[in-house]
Amino acid sequence: MNLARYFDKNTGTGILSTSNHGTGQANGAVYAKPHVMDDGRVAFIMRDRLSHRNLKDNPRAHYLFVENGGKSSGVRLHLEMIEESSDDEHINLYSRRGKRAGDDEKRFLVTFEIVKALKLLGDEEILID
Repeated sequence: MNLARYFDKNTGTGILSTSNHGTGQANGAVYAKPHVMDDGRVAFIMRDRLSHRNLKDNPRAHYLFVENGGKSSGVRLHLEMIEESSDDEHINLYSRRGKRAGDDEKRFLVTFEIVKALKLLGDEEILID
């Protein structure tokens, strides 16, 4: 499966799940579709909120994408954070909306390696090309 094409052609809802090591407290947050990089990694633009803070403590995350249409189709991505950038020029290259006027909240481009990709239902792995 080509993830860039998949996310370009499908609409739906995405949930990024993280947890911290200290207490094991889990968090799920609605996130847009990931940015698929040329090298196959994926990235999300994040604010310095709970999901981002959890990743500082525990680099593992899970992204669940449910396609619109009620067919129980989608993907599950097991992720591991490998880097982040807080450079606004770099982030703006990937921003779909751009930075809003008056929005001074710090943003991060957080990049992940895909550890495993699965179909939405069942245990079937998806081969990423």
